Amino acid sequence: MVEPIVGGIIFAAIGIFLFLKPALFWELTEKWKSYRADEPSDFYLFSTKFGGILFIVFGIVMIVLPFIIE
Repeated sequence: MVEPIVGGIIFAAIGIFLFLKPALFWELTEKWKSYRADEPSDFYLFSTKFGGILFIVFGIVMIVLPFIIE
């Protein structure tokens, strides 16, 4: 019962990071691939924030689901 809760907290934390700091995530993962890009595109920022929301929702479901199943 502890593993899904810890996993949900980790997923939610990653989602919060993706939602709040998509530009920093871009710098850590994508900036090195391009020598011309100075900042992420608007679509990249939108899709990263949307992915962060999905991670947050999945993390909340992982935390709540063990209590509903029992």
